[in-house]
Amino acid sequence: MAIDVTTQTNGFGVHFMLDGYNASYDALKDIDALTMMLQTLPEKMGMYAISKPLVVEVGPNNKKDPGGISGFVMIAESHISFHTFPGREFVTVDVYTCQDELNVEKFTEAFREVFKFTDQDINYIQRGVRYPSVNTHD
Repeated sequence: MAIDVTTQTNGFGVHFMLDGYNASYDALKDIDALTMMLQTLPEKMGMYAISKPLVVEVGPNNKKDPGGISGFVMIAESHISFHTFPGREFVTVDVYTCQDELNVEKFTEAFREVFKFTDQDINYIQRGVRYPSVNTHD
């Protein structure tokens, strides 16, 4: 699948969504490595973390959700989050940024290195396409 290296927006930002398939069972369960990823990834991607990562193991919720690990870090630009499903070798990732561009290929490779998925679906949407150019209140 061809990926645009940089996605640009004229609105408020970009929301990048990645679904990784055939991921490594062990990588999807490695809470220490996943925490380290959220500690180092923002700076590596030119972003600024404003909180410590929160990474928790989540038990099964229903037949569709057999449980896994969820992680989240707030960045000045917005957030990075993931949810792993080791039993299904599947991961979902979200990166929401108010930056005007996002290097999709660089993020995809960073997540592939950690989760070791062999296939992915990538989506992104422009956020705030009608974002006001000036304050409406002082």
